[in-house]
Amino acid sequence: MKGIKHLIKEILTVMIGILIALFINNWNDERKEKKYLNQVYSSIQNELKENIDHIKKVLPKHQASVDTINVYLNNDRISVYQIIIKANGIHSPPIKTNAWNAIANTKIELIEYNRLSALADVDYRKQNLIKRIEKHTEFIFQNFEETDRTKKEILKMLILDIMGAEKRLQNEMENLIK
Repeated sequence: MKGIKHLIKEILTVMIGILIALFINNWNDERKEKKYLNQVYSSIQNELKENIDHIKKVLPKHQASVDTINVYLNNDRISVYQIIIKANGIHSPPIKTNAWNAIANTKIELIEYNRLSALADVDYRKQNLIKRIEKHTEFIFQNFEETDRTKKEILKMLILDIMGAEKRLQNEMENLIK
């Protein structure tokens, strides 16, 4: 009987030790995850702010392109290429989502749903903007020497469409920063 009591005491001591070790390990893991998330959120915030600044710098350039098209809309001696040159080229904001992609590929389960959903929306809008810019660039290369009004109007609509996509992306990012 005395041996059983001693055995039970030893087992309880070991179990309590194991439980304490598990508790400390879990606490330490949670602390590390929280630190990691804070670093990632900080990186995401910085990227979003940079992206917003890039969009704010590009929007006036797009508006200048639209204004240039309007000036030469009815001039059949000025080609799409010449309009692009007069408008100082093709512009697009560099949109970064590196921090978001890093966490999305590793520890996505740590992010709360609302933030996850908002970040996914930003990524979707970024991809959408890229497709619009590709379409715009493709149109320019296919119509480089065109001088007719219709092609210039299409070019203007493509730029206005890009501007709308940029503004929606900017708005989405500003809402995330709040």
